[in-house]
Amino acid sequence: MISWVAAVITVLAAAVPLSPGRLDRFAALAGLEVTANNARQIIDHFAGLRRWRLVTVVLAAPVAGLTADPFYLVLGWCAVPVFRAVRSPAPDAVYRRAWMLAVCVSAMTACYLLTARGITPTRLAHAAIVVVVVTAISRAGRNAGPEIPDETESVIRRWSVRTRYLAGCATVLAGVLITPWQAQPGELPQYAKPRQFPEQQVSFQKIGEVKRPTCPWIDQMDDPCRYWRVDGEPFPQAAPYVVMKGGAPTAAPFLVSPDRRSVVYLDRTSRRLVHQHAGNRYDLSGPLADTDVPEVSVSERGRYVALAKNGTRVIDTRSRSEIVLPGALKVLEVNSAGVVATTASHLVAHDHRGKELLSIAIPGALLESRTAFLKPDGSRLVVISDYGSLVETYDLTTRERIHRVRPRLPDGDPIEEGVGWSSKGPFQIHRDAGEEERTDFFLDLATGKTRYVKNGLPDGYRPADQ
Repeated sequence: MISWVAAVITVLAAAVPLSPGRLDRFAALAGLEVTANNARQIIDHFAGLRRWRLVTVVLAAPVAGLTADPFYLVLGWCAVPVFRAVRSPAPDAVYRRAWMLAVCVSAMTACYLLTARGITPTRLAHAAIVVVVVTAISRAGRNAGPEIPDETESVIRRWSVRTRYLAGCATVLAGVLITPWQAQPGELPQYAKPRQFPEQQVSFQKIGEVKRPTCPWIDQMDDPCRYWRVDGEPFPQAAPYVVMKGGAPTAAPFLVSPDRRSVVYLDRTSRRLVHQHAGNRYDLSGPLADTDVPEVSVSERGRYVALAKNGTRVIDTRSRSEIVLPGALKVLEVNSAGVVATTASHLVAHDHRGKELLSIAIPGALLESRTAFLKPDGSRLVVISDYGSLVETYDLTTRERIHRVRPRLPDGDPIEEGVGWSSKGPFQIHRDAGEEERTDFFLDLATGKTRYVKNGLPDGYRPADQ
């Protein structure tokens, strides 16, 4: 608002009509006697100057208002004396020295700002305008015309040279000293408490137990319940919660790779998704609003990370390359062989070059009940559906379904959760059962027969809701 007020005031000042007092001041300062013969010549000069100044100020006012940059008001006010085509006599030494001093100060200040504070569009625009002004005044100084016998015209031209150098000084100094107005941040509500984030960055070799934050409504940011906790210790660089539009706080992404050596989380300070392996961090995204945080999936050794939000990006954290799957809405599996995702009407498997391996048409209403597992060698795809009661196996070489079985679990129970291919070879599943009952089984994908896993789940497996 203040920029528009300043613009209006400047336009009104430029529109003020000539007054006899201004002409008298000019005559006194220039040592010129105003007579009936030269009065019209003097009036025409200042009337033309006022008319063109009003034009340039009117053009500069909207730019200053929209950019909140008062430099453009200075430029609009000084542009006519600087650029007006008048063949100038040689300037007085005083004005020449003042001009050279202003150019030197402007150049040194511009170099400091661009190197110490960085290059911004505003500073580049100011610098370009200052260069144009310096060039225009330098060329005008070299195009000095001959002395004119007419005394009035000679005085007016010398006055124009004086005005040109003073306007040039004002413009080049304003170009480096004036910056856009910045809106003052509003005061925090009286009930808001200052939040201080710890600067410590925790590293690890292998992650054991992970506990999520448990108090989304507490304002004290240093309370232990406000942190993700790894092996009993706070993990302070990870954001604890995100707030989706119209909803309550929910846990921010914090996903540990199955080998427990990598983790993907939302950075608490930068609000970027970060992949961390031991002490090495790699940003997976730019700063994100809470409503733009995607769903995260990570491969078995943490190398590949899939981010699903209005399409899916799959990032190779080792080579820093990525593929984009525009229609993929939800990722079901990502591993060293590729990625399996669902679109609005299909379940699709891709390799890490983006090549489609298989596409299965599935009614949209049934997509939510599907889970999928891609064999690490890329030869098979297993799809579990019908709420854990049906398992289908596809050969990715022929793109055909080769098995369709219903698992034979104790008491006719369905599969609660697929685990994937174990280190021993067979496909492994998990059954929801009591503490004393058998829960973990190998599944024969060709017959549906199951075999109890005596030694429990393989290394790296953790329940999905941990």
